[in-house]
Amino acid sequence: MAEPPRRLVLASTSPYRAELLGRLHLPFETARPEVDETPRAHERPEAMVERLAEAKARAVADAYPDHLVIGSDQNASHAGHILGKPGSAERAEAQLAVLSGGTVTFHTGLCLLDTATGQARTGQVPFTVTFRELTPEEIRRYVVLDQPLDCAGSFKSEGLGISLFARMSGDDPTALVGLPLITLGHWLRETGIAVPPAAN
Repeated sequence: MAEPPRRLVLASTSPYRAELLGRLHLPFETARPEVDETPRAHERPEAMVERLAEAKARAVADAYPDHLVIGSDQNASHAGHILGKPGSAERAEAQLAVLSGGTVTFHTGLCLLDTATGQARTGQVPFTVTFRELTPEEIRRYVVLDQPLDCAGSFKSEGLGISLFARMSGDDPTALVGLPLITLGHWLRETGIAVPPAAN
């Protein structure tokens, strides 16, 4: 008799990540991780997202024995500095003015934690976005329409933010939105979960 497939938990309440994971047509639960996301001194952006992705997965692990928990974290860096979430329209406009004509690298950390064994697999997937030269009026209109106040870098690539770009570069476009499905699908297949799954 075949063993039932391992159950998945997404350690995130992000609707963007839930939508992405839903594309794999696998059943999953979501859980809110309580994690201190403060950067460590001199921590590199890519190291930070790997650390926090695993921390988020482990933060919910006790409630989900014998599950596979997916943790993810993302930051954006420009000219060596990690970009924060603006929180207000004024700060979003100021951030986009700085990014105009420049390049932003998004680092998306991923963790797949087996709560039965405590073993975790972690990695990070970079994705680069280059902005075109933006006018103050374009920036103002964009912020009003897309309201990217909770987004690092002050834009939503899955929304109107695409209109701000000159080009994009990376191996996995889903990493830019917050959950690298190419890497995740590979890891899930290695654990024995079929992706794509069998039709019901």
